[in-house]
Amino acid sequence: MPISIGRIGIWTGVLDAHPASVTIDAAKRIEQLGYETLWIPETVGRDPFVLAGLLLAGTSELRLATGIANIYARDAMTMSAVQQSLVEAYPDRFLLGLGVSHHHLVERVRHHAYDKPLSYMRQYLDDMDAALYLAVRPTTPTPRVLAALGPKMLRTAAERADGAHPYFTTPEHTRSARSILGPEPLLAPEQMVVLETDPSVARSVARAAMVMYLRAPNYQNNLLRLGFERDDFADPANPSDRLVDAIVAWGDSEQIAARVQEHLDAGADHVCVQVLRADTAVPLAEWAALAPVLLG
Repeated sequence: MPISIGRIGIWTGVLDAHPASVTIDAAKRIEQLGYETLWIPETVGRDPFVLAGLLLAGTSELRLATGIANIYARDAMTMSAVQQSLVEAYPDRFLLGLGVSHHHLVERVRHHAYDKPLSYMRQYLDDMDAALYLAVRPTTPTPRVLAALGPKMLRTAAERADGAHPYFTTPEHTRSARSILGPEPLLAPEQMVVLETDPSVARSVARAAMVMYLRAPNYQNNLLRLGFERDDFADPANPSDRLVDAIVAWGDSEQIAARVQEHLDAGADHVCVQVLRADTAVPLAEWAALAPVLLG
């Protein structure tokens, strides 16, 4: 992997609920706590590259990664230019995560055709590699990872990128993904967590966060590959306890650290920890509480 991102990172989508000044303070706090990488998403909020630039400028060593940038949101030449611009300005501090997103977000929200997303991704990577770029080029590598769940996209991540960033998965998926990727590519799964020991409260927070993903066919198909039944998510707002507990680690900091270790033992190089809360507050206290056990 041409960039070091550490073993544990923070993944958060909550920054869109706060002013830019608050997001910069949050990134500074993540850096102070010792986390090496912050992962940010792209959905219908801030442009992830504008946000990455703000947070890179506001910190000194923290690495930023997109988890993920939607390839239907900008053409390959623009994506290449954005990546090279950030890497040139902040050497070894930016990791580009790319993905095909989901049918409803691409067709109904962005009004693009979601035809043959795997083929589209492969052609997109070809176009990125061939893109004209006449500005000052980076002096360090421009790494990329792919959001990958199924075997075909995982193989593409191994062949055409520097690794994979699976989302909404389990340690069992991590083990399978490693076997498909092979030993060298980066494997950086995301892990949702709730720092709460009351089962009812923890699962309530988890279900609220899971519902949007359980409506997406990409995630449903991956859960079926992992051995879950359609009954486990027949009602996306009320998935089974079995599924909730598999996707979201909850409990005290030691219990959460144990789940993260399961991913590492299964072959992950890096685990992106996403703290869930019942509100949209920046989870500063949770990041701080988890840092000693996750970072050692």
